[in-house]
Amino acid sequence: MASRDESFMRRAIRLAQRGAGWVSPNPMVGAVIVKGDRILAEGYHRRFGGDHAEVDAMKRAKEPLRGATMYVNLEPCCHWGKTPPCVEAIVRAGIREVVIANLDPNPLVAGKGVKFLEEHGVKVRTGVLEAEGRTLNRAYFKYHEEGMPLITAKWAQSIDGRIATSTGDSHWISSEGARRYAHGLRAAHDAVLVGIGTVLADDPQLTVRLVRGRNPLRVVLDSRLQTPLEAKVLGAEAPTLIVTTSKADQGKAKALRDRGVEVVEKGEDRVDLEGLLEELVQRQVLSILVEGGREVLTSFLKEGLVDRVVVVVAPKILGTGIEAIGDLGLKRIKDALGIQELRVKRIGPDWVFEGWLKR
Repeated sequence: MASRDESFMRRAIRLAQRGAGWVSPNPMVGAVIVKGDRILAEGYHRRFGGDHAEVDAMKRAKEPLRGATMYVNLEPCCHWGKTPPCVEAIVRAGIREVVIANLDPNPLVAGKGVKFLEEHGVKVRTGVLEAEGRTLNRAYFKYHEEGMPLITAKWAQSIDGRIATSTGDSHWISSEGARRYAHGLRAAHDAVLVGIGTVLADDPQLTVRLVRGRNPLRVVLDSRLQTPLEAKVLGAEAPTLIVTTSKADQGKAKALRDRGVEVVEKGEDRVDLEGLLEELVQRQVLSILVEGGREVLTSFLKEGLVDRVVVVVAPKILGTGIEAIGDLGLKRIKDALGIQELRVKRIGPDWVFEGWLKR
């Protein structure tokens, strides 16, 4: 049976999840304020630039909070950013105790929030549902601890492992429900990435249309700048970053830039993926959804850059066609890429497999 602390912290984590897709590069945070077993107020970080969870909860309280306990899944901030420090508001409200799941890995906080609270007479406890809190903000922790974005590789395939027919036709392998789910994934990531092959074959928009959510940054790997000037991915609905090489046609690069599209060079013959990821980190991109095609998915997997895979499997057999994943250079079964924390769910006629690459 869950303890009282765990029950309230689990509620804070559920509240935090409501900010998914809206708060990055900030973390998802929820807060619950209680006296005894009674919840006085609760809140969460709703939008980047808006009130943090602690302040959102305090503003919703209908009675004084002096002597109350606050449950929050991440250490309250102690610095000025787009909003004032949350720790100061907590002290002013007279909150007696703060219970935290995770310390904030951001070096601007990193224990300083706890120290401030304790120095001002607030009791602090940490580590309640620590694993669950870390799972919630996996991308945020990876960004601040490793200096790299969290990468999800996603594709839809037939039951025999094809992402398109032998002619390149792929519309549509998966069902409308699965495509709606894919749009939800786009909304939950800071960037969506494809290769030039996908742009030329499918002319995708790479926007969020089937669900409510923010459009991610669209990233196209295009080593020779073959992206047509009329491609849908260059539309004004969302920003687009074309990543090319030093050997690309500079005239085409200028034409793209004249259309308001950003073009950056990473590598000479092929796009340098690690260099690209470093660039995206500088842009505060915490999470990337890699949607294909085959060459791009294979490269990310082969270079060990993928954290999570999401595979939609449709009950169709295509026979000869384009494989989802190409040669990974593996010669023995024991060298296969392992998946852990595997979850399987059904969406209409399709099955979705989600899991994390073993490290």
